Amino acid sequence: MNRRPPSVLRTDLELRVAGYLVRYYFRVRSKLVSLAPLGDTEGWETRMTIGTIDESQRKAARVVGFAYLFALPPAIFAEFYVRAQLIASGDAAQTARNIMEHERLFRLGTASNLTVFALDVVLIITLYVVLMPVNRTLALLATCWCLIDTSTLVFVTLSDFDVLRILSGANYLQAFEANRLQALSRLALSAHFDAYNVGLVLAGLRSTVFCYLWLKSRFIPSALSVWGIAASFLMGASAFLIIIFPELTKVVPVEIYGAPIFFFELTMGFWLLLKGLRS
Repeated sequence: MNRRPPSVLRTDLELRVAGYLVRYYFRVRSKLVSLAPLGDTEGWETRMTIGTIDESQRKAARVVGFAYLFALPPAIFAEFYVRAQLIASGDAAQTARNIMEHERLFRLGTASNLTVFALDVVLIITLYVVLMPVNRTLALLATCWCLIDTSTLVFVTLSDFDVLRILSGANYLQAFEANRLQALSRLALSAHFDAYNVGLVLAGLRSTVFCYLWLKSRFIPSALSVWGIAASFLMGASAFLIIIFPELTKVVPVEIYGAPIFFFELTMGFWLLLKGLRS
């Protein structure tokens, strides 16, 4: 009686298991093909991969909603309330007096901006976690734009401390006339405005890309994604045009081109916190 060596038996077993796995793969794939729309087999398999949501994505999406909602109040307070109260258009002397009389309010505005930037870092990381499976390259591109945007705004926020330093009345400033110090402080405030527009351009770019990924993923309603794309593009394009044509600020203030993205982020925040991602 011929007995086959153990090595041959193991080889036969491995071949049988491999054959079974191959047959099982093609059986499952044939079922997917039968369910797919006609002529869209590859697209169907891609959507099956994109539509699979793990728990880490769901948790990250709720953090995105939290970051959207909690970043809006300090941003509005710093850029609209504080500056509207303290900066007198065309009057450097009055602006300087307002800042020194309400120094605590000015410092609160600076601290609020820093809070927003910290939340932006949380937002960008969690957005990458949620949308990276959709398109890793685009998600990474948007993340880099956001990091540059946030770094730029953090750097220019430091110029707010220059304003306080210039108007502090320190002994080493006695060599300068009062009107010259007031002009220098107003110059620093203008630098904040210009850098803020640069930040809005980059923010518009990264938000447009992220909203495109939201649309492609179908994790949120398509109408909301399209709204985000349009609002993001409007914000970035408007800020870019104002850099070239600064006189446009008198015709199209930030309240106009910033309102659509504000309401989009507000809606997104509530949607992700209350509804989460949909498969």
